[in-house]
Amino acid sequence: FLMMPLLPQTKHTINMDMLGKLKKGVIIVNTARGGLVDTKALISGLQRGIIGGCGIDVFENEAEYFFQDWSAKNITDPELTALLGNNKVVLTAHQAFFTKEAIDKIVGTTLGNLCEWKAGKKGTEHPNNCIFPPK
Repeated sequence: FLMMPLLPQTKHTINMDMLGKLKKGVIIVNTARGGLVDTKALISGLQRGIIGGCGIDVFENEAEYFFQDWSAKNITDPELTALLGNNKVVLTAHQAFFTKEAIDKIVGTTLGNLCEWKAGKKGTEHPNNCIFPPK
């Protein structure tokens, strides 16, 4: 289950190199960011039986397709059509933020972050930082 921000360090967390480290038949669930998964690697893993299935509501190249009406158009992205046509893939619309609870949480977190910033907490001092410590 992938639940992390998309940062340079997390981009393509699931990639061709990772496929060899996964337990055969693993189920990938990505409801975070499409860029966490290299779509070519996902398709390869599905075809080779390394990945037993996946549930996703995000897609690496979703900007052109998601949140738009494509009912009267042909989808031309070969990776998206490969996922849509695969019976091991459940692909749904990304709806997580459309609930009252999610909006309340987003607004509360944003306001809290602004208050922390205004109080002078920045960088690693800020409680919601995404800064990785140096190695």
